[in-house]
Amino acid sequence: MPAEFAPYLVLLVLAGVVAAFVAERTRVEFVALGAAAFLVLSGVLDIGEVLAAFANPAPFTVACMFVLSAALERTGMIEDLGNRMARIGNVSPVRTLVVMMAAVAGLSAFVNNTPVVVALTPLVIALAHKVGEPSSRFLIPLSYAAIMGGTATLIGTSTNLVVDGVAQASGLAPFTLFEVTAIGLPLTALGILYMAVVGRRLLPARDTLSELLPDPGKRQFLAEVLVPLGSPLIGKTLEEIGLASKLEVRVIDLVRDNVSLGEAAETTPLAAGDRILLRTRAQDLMALRAAGDLVFGGEEAHALEPIAARRTILMEGIVGPNSRWVGRKVASLNLLRRFGVSIVAIHRQNENLRGNFDDTRLRFGDTLLLEGPPEAFKQLFDDQFLIGLTAPTVRPFRRDRRGIAIAAVVGVVLGATFGILPIPALALLAATLVVLAGCLEPEDVFQSVRWSILILIYGMLAVGVAMQKTGAAALLVDFILGIAGDLGPYWMLALLYLVTVALTEVISHNATGILMTPIVIGIAEQLGVDPRPFVVAVMVAASNGYATPIGYQTNTFVYAAGNYRFRDFIRVGVPLDLLFWVAASLLIPLIWPFRP
Repeated sequence: MPAEFAPYLVLLVLAGVVAAFVAERTRVEFVALGAAAFLVLSGVLDIGEVLAAFANPAPFTVACMFVLSAALERTGMIEDLGNRMARIGNVSPVRTLVVMMAAVAGLSAFVNNTPVVVALTPLVIALAHKVGEPSSRFLIPLSYAAIMGGTATLIGTSTNLVVDGVAQASGLAPFTLFEVTAIGLPLTALGILYMAVVGRRLLPARDTLSELLPDPGKRQFLAEVLVPLGSPLIGKTLEEIGLASKLEVRVIDLVRDNVSLGEAAETTPLAAGDRILLRTRAQDLMALRAAGDLVFGGEEAHALEPIAARRTILMEGIVGPNSRWVGRKVASLNLLRRFGVSIVAIHRQNENLRGNFDDTRLRFGDTLLLEGPPEAFKQLFDDQFLIGLTAPTVRPFRRDRRGIAIAAVVGVVLGATFGILPIPALALLAATLVVLAGCLEPEDVFQSVRWSILILIYGMLAVGVAMQKTGAAALLVDFILGIAGDLGPYWMLALLYLVTVALTEVISHNATGILMTPIVIGIAEQLGVDPRPFVVAVMVAASNGYATPIGYQTNTFVYAAGNYRFRDFIRVGVPLDLLFWVAASLLIPLIWPFRP
């Protein structure tokens, strides 16, 4: 390809990537990887340049920090913090909100914020109910606090590590562990103050999915009955028998030879050995028995023989970031046969789905309302298919190894603070320690790493290399400078912060950081000032996006869990975005002068 066309092709690819991120029709990590592959096929990059981008230490450090976060979670440290918050006495909701946000922010400064929010969501819901508030008044603050705390240290969020890696590749000195604390800490305090005084008044008081359904107490039993030999019902269909119309009984399934007949259950003639699964209340089950439709024992021939009747409960669960159900159709999960549970409703992006869910493909953040026996939910939650919202997930914690996990994280902090080793080396040693010490099983290690985030980072790093190599980044720098006119560094920093936070509201925060870092470095060099304050502005703005539920994964998680609407984030988050914009634009030049 002629060299003069290459930068325009890269910009076209970049525009396509952003459009695909916003459309959300394809998973963002595959969009980024596809963009990198296209740049190789088109001759813009050779494979050596792509592999060189993969050598960036930031994604490796991110992976190790995921492992450390999982170790803290598995040893019970995160849940114990949540339990301590849940033991707050009869204090005001405002004080509870402040204590919760401060504790979560402090933890997120050293632990990846996604597992913090995932682990604490059920406990925060319980805390909200304890102080007499709907959970929707606490879940957005939970996510916001985790985001704020993550920006207070270099290892608190993957975005900081990625931006630091890109900046180092551009020739800047590496950031120290607590260098960004000078801006992250005051912004966190400001954010908590905003939520306590203003934000909480803008939060909705909204019921969760299970509370929206009418009279859940009617769904108390699943009864499984057998059609025995000689039954008068053989050859008749369920429609002809009319079980559902006699009392408040719903036929859930008809199973023949261990195969569910699904929608054909009502119109299929019954045969000996068929099993019918009914949903009914206890009194209706007894009424069916009294009417002769069900006989519990006895020598006389009877039409249906009961196999089992189990107490069932309604429970909410959310499809988590590591769930193996992401991307799969409900029918392929075979929930009724494997776990004995059925889906009552699915909540997705302010839409309550009802009816036949077989062809519904589950996504991260979907909230499922399920009905089944209590022991089935324990299995679902323990195996991390779902994250329980109406009860904390019960997992066998390794509390005897908690000290090792905490020591590993403290070792990273102290080692980085005193410059004993580079942060990637410290993260590797700490991650290896928690695995060898038994804080995690080997399979837990692979499950804890967010591979989708790593793929996204690697793909966007390749796009960033293409922008630098072809001069596409320089074209964007000239374009921005041409529009901005004669703005000085102070106003330029404010403008670039605003552009960055706008991008992170609609595309991934990691992708935004990778895209904007070389651009702001180029602009700073054109202005003849130190690029470090501009890089800090990208770090802060790329992480602190609060106005949409799609820019940051913790926002996506609580979006479904709290039954929020999109406009809830806009109403609460836009003022917070603007407040941080003003504060950061004023503070960053004071801490990192343009001309040292």
